[in-house]
Amino acid sequence: MRQRRLAREKLDAGRRARYFKRMHSAPYFTAFGLIAIMNSIRIVMLRRRLRVSIGDGGHAILAHAVRGFGNFMEYVPFGLILLLALEMIQTPPWFLHLYGGTLLIGRVLHSVAFMKETISMQARVFGMALTWTALLIGSIGITAFSMMALRG
Repeated sequence: MRQRRLAREKLDAGRRARYFKRMHSAPYFTAFGLIAIMNSIRIVMLRRRLRVSIGDGGHAILAHAVRGFGNFMEYVPFGLILLLALEMIQTPPWFLHLYGGTLLIGRVLHSVAFMKETISMQARVFGMALTWTALLIGSIGITAFSMMALRG
């Protein structure tokens, strides 16, 4: 009995190791991390140039950059948690990349919209639409693929 349980645990550990070697979500975590760092550096450089340590000092460009980064940090963590949950239930790779790619493009467009003194409304609206679309398809996907997995 004990040997059978140990063999099953070893098999399960092997399956997990093989599965996580092919972690499809890793590039998205990398990309979002790099975008966060770039946004942070941009804000620090703006603060230094404008000599503002707290708040926006009445400078529209700094206010836009801070708000754009805040919006990024509001959506990306939930989006990555959803991506990881999709991967953990072994959602097909095509769906992971559809979801992750849509979320990434949406967040990049939205971030770009806030990089100038005058906000690009087209990029902002399109970026938010893609972000909401990604979250919608990810939310539906987690339910659909987990129900398929339960059926076997």
